[in-house]
Amino acid sequence: MEITGYADRFSVHAGERIRFMVSTQASRYRAQVVRLIHGDTNPAGPGFKAVAVASTLEGEHAGRHQILRPGSYIHIPHRLTLGADGSFSLHLWLQATLPEKPRQVLLATGRWCLVLVAGRLALELGGQPIVMLDQAVKRHVWYHVCVACDGTAGKVRLRLVPLASTDTTLGEERTAPTAGVQADSATNDVLIGAEWRRENGELQPGVATNFYNGKIENPSVYARALDDSEFEALAKGTEPNAVAGLVAAWDFSRQIATRTIEDISTSAAHGRTVQMPTRAVTSHAWDGSETAWRHAPRQYAAIHFHEDDLDDAGWAVSLDWPVPATQSSGVYAVHLETATGEDYIPFYVRPPVGEAHAKILFLAPTFSYLAYANEQMFGTPEGKEVLRRMNDGVLGHLVADYPVQAQDKYVIENQLRSLYDSHVDGSGVCYSSRLRPIVNMRPKYFMPALNLGDGSPHQFNADLHLVDWLHHAGFAYDVATDEDLHREGAGLLSRYQVVLTGTHHEYWSGAMLDAMETYLDTGGRLMYLAGNGFYWVTELDAEEGHTVEIRRAGPATRTWDARPGEGHLSTTGEPGGLWRHRGRAPQRLVGVGFTAQGTGPGRPYKQVAAARTGRAAFVFEGIAPDALIGDGPSLVNGYGGAGFELDRVDHALGSPYATIVLATASGFSDAYQHVSEEILVADSRQGGTVNPLVKADMVLLPYPNGGAVFAPASISWCGSLSGNAYANTVSRVTRNVLERFLRPEPI
Repeated sequence: MEITGYADRFSVHAGERIRFMVSTQASRYRAQVVRLIHGDTNPAGPGFKAVAVASTLEGEHAGRHQILRPGSYIHIPHRLTLGADGSFSLHLWLQATLPEKPRQVLLATGRWCLVLVAGRLALELGGQPIVMLDQAVKRHVWYHVCVACDGTAGKVRLRLVPLASTDTTLGEERTAPTAGVQADSATNDVLIGAEWRRENGELQPGVATNFYNGKIENPSVYARALDDSEFEALAKGTEPNAVAGLVAAWDFSRQIATRTIEDISTSAAHGRTVQMPTRAVTSHAWDGSETAWRHAPRQYAAIHFHEDDLDDAGWAVSLDWPVPATQSSGVYAVHLETATGEDYIPFYVRPPVGEAHAKILFLAPTFSYLAYANEQMFGTPEGKEVLRRMNDGVLGHLVADYPVQAQDKYVIENQLRSLYDSHVDGSGVCYSSRLRPIVNMRPKYFMPALNLGDGSPHQFNADLHLVDWLHHAGFAYDVATDEDLHREGAGLLSRYQVVLTGTHHEYWSGAMLDAMETYLDTGGRLMYLAGNGFYWVTELDAEEGHTVEIRRAGPATRTWDARPGEGHLSTTGEPGGLWRHRGRAPQRLVGVGFTAQGTGPGRPYKQVAAARTGRAAFVFEGIAPDALIGDGPSLVNGYGGAGFELDRVDHALGSPYATIVLATASGFSDAYQHVSEEILVADSRQGGTVNPLVKADMVLLPYPNGGAVFAPASISWCGSLSGNAYANTVSRVTRNVLERFLRPEPI
């Protein structure tokens, strides 16, 4: 991409400041704040709509190229004092997940470095290789590593011992040429999982390189050469401070929920993780007796590093906008332009702190945006193979064409990852941050696999279909985000008569669910205009506040599996996976929950005759009894009000018996498949033509105290709002419900 960037936050109150980080190859670029109305450029719809907003950012700015630097490690800003004769020892556990890489650093100081070179363990002193083992480490095998440097004898011993007794012990002992090498103390910071870059033989502190892929557990450093018995004692669990000469011992089982690395020695050489390596992962001592790290932290004394971790791009601020106190709440973006490219950095303006300027709140699903942020699962060999198999090859042309959009190319070129992707070593991505360019959270962006591979809006761009409809229909609204709800709770919702969701609220935290339950129980009205919502257990990292975490623990419809024992979130310790497996299925909250998904054309709904009378009669006012709901074009899947991902009523999963089924969409093709978490024994009868659970149930769920939920149970519902110049049954039903929900009397 010629130009791109990100904001320091997703939402900002009117009267506050928001900052933007911009990178471009161009010497100059133009910036303009716009209010986004409709981001879909499909000629079958209303087209792109944005309104220019006067701001202090408007005009030309000097360009600056800013680099993404992925790769996680630990930074210990501390000098280690070693033996007077240059003696030292190092002990740690390692499990490499991509050992064949040319150079991966395990632990480095300014004087010595422990490194894997094409899988072979080596020690370097003063930047020179001293000793290297002959055999390469094996992938996913635990080893304990012993380094003993005897400065007086001029001898370095390097030993690598596999945990499994069925593997061959690796070890070597050599005399190191110490002449001219000053290894008596470390003169620079300690890095674990990387090293500072060297240019012309000089270290470049602050720029890490040669990142390690795999787990490291509890490194300890001593100011003398340990003997075999002492190393064996450490390997068997002896506390590091029970061995004489301890300089530093970093216990990764401590403060797992944080970025802090604690040194348990008297040196207090504490540090921090950089770019969010994965914590709460099993160590060599994990025996399967406990799967919750909080209950057995010593079995989780490891950290998993990846060369493609990226938690904070760290770019310099390029633009700074003090949002006027009078700025209307809505969806905005900074439009960036060069002579040959453009980008939009979206953000949300909220009313001033504590205020509400409308009765309607549009709740933007930013946790879900982060889950899909920079998704590239179709750009990997594994992803392309999935596409080949989908729909019997209907999407085959996408395999050859992908990537086409500039955003997808940028994602692949820069090793960006979403929560749907795997790291370069095959482990699943469980953290996603907003402090980096999220180039598929953009107007004009199309998710490639939708609409039989021709692409359709999804997430942010699809949610603008609803925003456009609100403007067209003349409804005043405020906006807030998932992150706002997570932080502020039910108090945020309580200021509004009606809450509208976006099209895909899949990722919710426990705090958000609690807030929504309180809101509905106290008379709030929710229009859940989505499918597959309230699905994955998701949490916001409380320490920094810009990163969400999940663990894809099955059974679930998923793209990767958490490794055994690693299904609990590091940031909170709670079990990951689906909310339904913790007794909080979405059916309990909104009456419906995820039942099927597909990429082909959708289907219309057939009204339930009994729903046209009684308390739900208002839903179908002005619509003929035999009319199909959503029998027309959709900007998401080409056709039908129900499509992409679908929800259904299920009393066994918690749908209240007060739930009123208004209409049902069925008759889907076999491109739509029943969700895998509900398939007990594999068979070939899960497609839409044979499985009656492949459907969408439109419902009205009355709550006590006048509250209510309306749910069409489909991601593509809002994609049908603008069909036939907004004169269609989906638009009419949505208007009927919203107008009724705005009236104060109980539903």
